[in-house]
Amino acid sequence: MAAAAELQGKYQKLAQEYSKLRAQNQVLKKGVVDEQANSASLKEQVKMKDQSLRKLQQEMDSLTFRNQQLAKRVELLQDELALSEARGKKNKKSAESSSQLSQEQKSVFNEDLQKKIEENERLHILFFEADEQHKRLEAELRTRLEVLETDAAQHQAVVDSLTRKYTDTIEKLQNDKAKLEIKSQTLEREAKDCRLRTEECQQQLKNLQSALGSRLEESLCIINEKVPFNDTRSNRYNALNVPLHNRRYQLKLRDLAGQALVFVQELVTALLNFHTYTEQKVQIFPIDSATDTISPLNQKFSQYLHENASYVRPLEEGMLHLFESITEDTVTVLETAVKLKAFSENLASYLCFLRKILPYQLKSLEEECESSLCTAALRARNTELHRDMKRLTAVFEKLHTYISLLALPSTKPEGLLRTNYNFVFTNIATSLHGFHDILKDISKHYSQKATLEQDLPTATQKLITTNDCILSSVVALTNGVGKIASFFSNNLDHFTTSLSYGPKAGTEFISPLSAECMLQYKKKAVAYMKSLKKPCADSVPYEEALANRRVLLSSTESREGLAQQVQQSLEKIAKLEQEKEHWMLEAQLAKIKLEKENQKLKNSLSGHLTETIQERSVLPNVAEQKKETTEKSPREPIKSTSLIGMLTITTDNEKAPDVESREDLIKNHYMARIAELTSHLQLADSKSVHFHAECRALAKRLSLAEKSKESLTEELKLASQNISRLQDELMTTKRSYEDQLSMMSDHLCSMNETLTKQREEIDTLKMTSKGNSKKNKNR
Repeated sequence: MAAAAELQGKYQKLAQEYSKLRAQNQVLKKGVVDEQANSASLKEQVKMKDQSLRKLQQEMDSLTFRNQQLAKRVELLQDELALSEARGKKNKKSAESSSQLSQEQKSVFNEDLQKKIEENERLHILFFEADEQHKRLEAELRTRLEVLETDAAQHQAVVDSLTRKYTDTIEKLQNDKAKLEIKSQTLEREAKDCRLRTEECQQQLKNLQSALGSRLEESLCIINEKVPFNDTRSNRYNALNVPLHNRRYQLKLRDLAGQALVFVQELVTALLNFHTYTEQKVQIFPIDSATDTISPLNQKFSQYLHENASYVRPLEEGMLHLFESITEDTVTVLETAVKLKAFSENLASYLCFLRKILPYQLKSLEEECESSLCTAALRARNTELHRDMKRLTAVFEKLHTYISLLALPSTKPEGLLRTNYNFVFTNIATSLHGFHDILKDISKHYSQKATLEQDLPTATQKLITTNDCILSSVVALTNGVGKIASFFSNNLDHFTTSLSYGPKAGTEFISPLSAECMLQYKKKAVAYMKSLKKPCADSVPYEEALANRRVLLSSTESREGLAQQVQQSLEKIAKLEQEKEHWMLEAQLAKIKLEKENQKLKNSLSGHLTETIQERSVLPNVAEQKKETTEKSPREPIKSTSLIGMLTITTDNEKAPDVESREDLIKNHYMARIAELTSHLQLADSKSVHFHAECRALAKRLSLAEKSKESLTEELKLASQNISRLQDELMTTKRSYEDQLSMMSDHLCSMNETLTKQREEIDTLKMTSKGNSKKNKNR
């Protein structure tokens, strides 16, 4: 069962971890999908930027080509201008004539040059703007690339942690699977053993049922023949039977009474100390009797307190007598607990003492409040103690009423009904707890009062020590009452359930008369059991036993021969017993005859002289009579044989006096045989009852074993189902984890490829931007 509980706990833990991992897997799936969408959008943006870069590069190429053309054109124009100037020097004349034409050409060239310069400025502006835009794009792409690298690193860390976690979980699951397989194998072996045991138990049950059936039939036949009236079926008749003596109950009750005696002794010492120290306090405060006379009220109060021992000590004595009355050889119930009445009377006398001193104690507290030394705080503590003392007396009154109710069944059984016992015990427990609470309040208020009185200017060392003693006694009293309350509440079930016991299967309480009768029967049973315990015969020594064993092993007699010898010896023993009884009867008859003859001789002798003559004449007559009886006895024997025994009667002339003695002997013989047979019958009845109870117990054990077997088979089925279910879940989770790991690895490969492409494109853009910047610098 413990292994199944551990397996169930492990399965629940694995299911929880699986649900957590599944939730994390779903979150990771969402993150991967989002990252894929972001990467796709970034790819599209990169493509757009690539297209714009390509367009700008083409424009740059066209502009550079156009700039080269214009530069060549300007160089040609400069060359032409130099040639024209050289020609002008040679042909000034012709220059003047052709000045108009040159001016027109210059103006045309100037206009073209101006246009080209403007176009070149515009192209430079466009190139600068394109360069700035390219730098911005490059910075944005770098920042995005850094963000993507950090995201990729984070995703890689998450993937690595997940792979480690999944590998750990897979290893754990594999280990758990191996353990579960081992446990399943052990459970299968146990199940096989249980099957074999159940088969054996079923076979034993069948044998027991058959044996019990036969024994039950025999016992029913015996009961129907020998028990014409069964008085246990009726409660009224069963109440007349003598119950069994419960020794364990008595020992338990004696132990509880011993504990209660210890607690009551502690309570008595605490009460004695409390009353004694209170008397000393009255003599000291508020007026010290050594220096001044105290009030008459306090004098009377101290006088009454001085008598506390005569009222408190009987409580301990009553509890001691109650404890001594509870022994192993008694029956202790409320109906027989006579000493409880004395304890309740002692408690009543102590309650009268408390009632007598209560008004004096209250007036003494009031007198303290009226004195000039009393402060407001001390007056408040005195009023609280005033209230607590009233409550204390009320609690003692409650306890006395309930204990007097418990003492009623021993004197007046009709005074307290059986149904009210539980109510009385519960009320005693509640009253004890209330007593404990009141003493707690008293100890608290006394401690506060002692601290306040210690702060007074007129406080003496004697007052301080007395207050400490009172406080220690109140604390001891509180602890003692707390122990009694907890002891009574803990054993309340024993007090309520074991109030009394009666005959077997009976519902009535035991009465004192039946308890006395039960104790008498118990003593007789103990004496009978002691008489049965005879000392065992001396055993055969070990060496002699070995020698006899060798003789037995070496002998050639068979088992059948030994059995026949045993049977013959048993028959001989039976015959010898019958002959023994016969000769015992004969000896008794001879003894009776001898006594009668002696009586006749004594009666026939009348004088001293005649006695001697008659002795001489009677002795040969007696010898002849003995010879005649010995001669006649083998001649005329009358044998009476029956199942009970064999009796031999000899015929004689004197029949009248021998008839009565013979009848008495026969009667005594038959009565002895009847008593012996009744004892054998009772022994057989007790054995049959014992065997019947044993068979019932075995049947109950077998039913419990079958139930446990069914529960174990069900648990085994559930465990096998759980194992198969967990194996399926393990396979599914393993497959899902493998698929997710493959998808994550593919995704990482694609991300790495995109990152390498972007890096290459960035490097190419950097190289192109560097080449363009160098060309611009050269220009």
